[in-house]
Amino acid sequence: MTGTPAYLVDASYEVLAWNRLATWFVGELSAVPAAERNMIRWMFRRAIPGSYWDDPEVLRFARTSVADLRAAYGRYPGDPAIAALVTELLGVSPRFAALWAEHEVGERRPTVKRIDHPELGPLEFECRVLHVPETDQRLIVYVPEPGSATPAAFHRIAERVGS
Repeated sequence: MTGTPAYLVDASYEVLAWNRLATWFVGELSAVPAAERNMIRWMFRRAIPGSYWDDPEVLRFARTSVADLRAAYGRYPGDPAIAALVTELLGVSPRFAALWAEHEVGERRPTVKRIDHPELGPLEFECRVLHVPETDQRLIVYVPEPGSATPAAFHRIAERVGS
């Protein structure tokens, strides 16, 4: 996939692989130690302003991510990576703990994301979650609305990174 940002995660949201366009949105992951490449950990451990959590889209994304993690926790009750992640976040993130206490179980579904990228400007795309059968991995793909400004921005960065 060279024309759209995409990355692959496992059941505990460890990032396993990514393309060059994804680095524009999730950072340069090759510089991050493999043990620290976890999307849920980033969401709940990052130092971000409190107003970030006031956005209903952010809260919905966090809620569905925690519900999906809870589903994985149920599918793999003895998985040490998932158990360690949940234990860690319960101890350091009141937001995670509150969402975990809701006991929601669910599967990640596509969501629309609107971001104001510092270099690319306002972007809107659907964050599609493609489940890889029999692996419990998910391919996360950013799919822009045809005809919007976002496909052109994705094209510009694809040319820039030489994808």
